[in-house]
Amino acid sequence: MERGRGRWVSSVSRGMLPLLGLHTVIEYSRLERKPPVTAALLAANTIIYLRPTFLHPILPTINQVLFNPHLILKYKDLRRFFLSAFYHLNEPHLFYNMLSLLWKGIQLETSMGSAEFSLTVATLVAMSQGVTILLAKSILLLFDYERPYYQEYSVGFSGVLFAMKVILNAQSDEYTYVQGLLVPTRYAAWAELILIQMFVPGVSFLGHLGGILAGLLFLRLKALYSGANPLRTIVRGLSHALNWPLRFVKFLLGSQPRIGGRGSVGGRETRDTSQVWRCQTCTFDNSGWLSVCEMCGTGRTDDGASSSSLSSTDEVQDLSLDELRRRRIQRFGR
Repeated sequence: MERGRGRWVSSVSRGMLPLLGLHTVIEYSRLERKPPVTAALLAANTIIYLRPTFLHPILPTINQVLFNPHLILKYKDLRRFFLSAFYHLNEPHLFYNMLSLLWKGIQLETSMGSAEFSLTVATLVAMSQGVTILLAKSILLLFDYERPYYQEYSVGFSGVLFAMKVILNAQSDEYTYVQGLLVPTRYAAWAELILIQMFVPGVSFLGHLGGILAGLLFLRLKALYSGANPLRTIVRGLSHALNWPLRFVKFLLGSQPRIGGRGSVGGRETRDTSQVWRCQTCTFDNSGWLSVCEMCGTGRTDDGASSSSLSSTDEVQDLSLDELRRRRIQRFGR
């Protein structure tokens, strides 16, 4: 999170957003399964920063959503509480946060699944912001130290990213480099917190610390609760309901008889012969609307089976794969 006082203004474009887009496309092209929630988060943060003209009427300005513990508690301002995580001060701020989100999001969403990952992100947003407010209020009450923490303005997704880093590295026994310093991976978030505070001006120490504590709290609550996540069930139910038009169209298309429909070779014998019949020559399951085997051209008998064009059963059994292919090419020209 970036912090400061007074009016916040975006810096001049430095051409970093095209680089972010190119890097994102390259990373996603390498994946077999593209994580949709991570892509949606990247797009949402970027669109909010760019503020296209058609979104001006509905998107609040950055000054209206800056995270400030005093204003949130005094006015019960939920807009500042939730939306401040998705706003960024300038291109470098957005660029580095989104690169971090891309790397962490791909790993977490791939391991968790999209439904659980989306719930995890929503939970971490609320928890990291809530823990930050709790820390600021505690410092005020215990030490009567109002500034810069209780009156601090901050913005950005980095609090959530610190929480995601804690979750991602919680079970790791390896070591990693943080700004050139070799540390145990499970403590990398703490090392990064200290090093960023030392060498990067204008960052929110309390926001980053709140993210780390939110990640630890999330892991603790998840370990204590081993039952099914009710929120996950709700999300899946909503997704199922929203997809019903597509399923209905697929049902309508699938209910039409396909004259040239594909069958299968082998399988069970217990089939409804009004819908499918098995060729005794090549064991290909054909549509019930066909009178000739689609695979080898053998005719169908009245009893639902096929009538072999060969003279004997031995010849049927000895029919080679090359002969089947020749018949198919002769019949369909392919």
